[in-house]
Amino acid sequence: MDIAQALVMGMQTWGIIGAIVAAVFLTIGMDRIDEDARGAYVFRPLLIPGVMLIWPLVLWRWWQIEAETAPWAARYQAVRGWYGAAVIAMSIGIIVVVAMGLSVRQTWPADAVPVQLSTGVDQ
Repeated sequence: MDIAQALVMGMQTWGIIGAIVAAVFLTIGMDRIDEDARGAYVFRPLLIPGVMLIWPLVLWRWWQIEAETAPWAARYQAVRGWYGAAVIAMSIGIIVVVAMGLSVRQTWPADAVPVQLSTGVDQ
């Protein structure tokens, strides 16, 4: 398995897990953790892409609210304690992915002669 296949497989796995979490959270979980969202089904499809991308955070916050480890007022406050570390980790990750992509880039073989596929004239 090369790097491209591993990246595609990782993104597919992330997307599949995100789709499952989005389906469960938007049908069951949202009504349980937010009283204002009860009965409001029109806007939920708009949340699917976001939940699919940040599903670990959604699961963590859902568990925290369900287990009542967070006070009621903290439900609607953003978690900012580790944002700085997340920004640094994502920045480093982007640099690493770009560097890996440039280092494994294929080059054109030097001994290959170009071949004209068509002359542009109808035959």
